[in-house]
Amino acid sequence: MANSAQARKRARQAVKQRAHNASLRSSLRTAVKRVQKAIVAGDQAAAQSIYLQSVSVIDRIADKKIIHKNKAARHKSRLSAQIKGLAAS
Repeated sequence: MANSAQARKRARQAVKQRAHNASLRSSLRTAVKRVQKAIVAGDQAAAQSIYLQSVSVIDRIADKKIIHKNKAARHKSRLSAQIKGLAAS
């Protein structure tokens, strides 16, 4: 348990920040799932438009260092490849 006033305050702030970060991570997962759902449906045009919206969410969360920039790039790359794969099939 925190002993000083400063440590108690930092503990309170950490709880608040953790909840905020969890919310941002949740929005990231939702954005990725929306694209995957459109891919499964087989609608390339819809998947592409949702993908463009999701890229901005992914980049915003990576800029805030909630996830690593390489993880963001990996998500975008995989989703993009899946969308391009729809055209081939």
